[in-house]
Amino acid sequence: MRRLAVLGALIIFLAVVIAPTVRSYLAQRHQVSALRAQVAAQRANVKSLQKEKARWSDPAYVQEQAGQRLGYAKPGQPLTVYVTDAKSRAAAAKRAEKSQTWYGTLWKSVVSAGAR
Repeated sequence: MRRLAVLGALIIFLAVVIAPTVRSYLAQRHQVSALRAQVAAQRANVKSLQKEKARWSDPAYVQEQAGQRLGYAKPGQPLTVYVTDAKSRAAAAKRAEKSQTWYGTLWKSVVSAGAR
């Protein structure tokens, strides 16, 4: 009976000593797997950015983007400009005003106060 009590105490002592170590090990394994997933996502992002960089290295792509985004055209190249009606412009201005940031609103206030 005495040996059984000593054995039980030894098992409880080992469980108390080993439990924090096992918990720490499992937490570290979880952290390692999360970091591996993060590294994989970042590698995919790097690959997509490298592809985009390669596209921007192509002069034809740069010219195409300048035409689409900025409305640039080479001399003699036809350029189409779409003009919207006043209602569409007013609605767009209202949407832009709603989505304006707090510092944009603050700056507008400063500018209008200086104009008085």
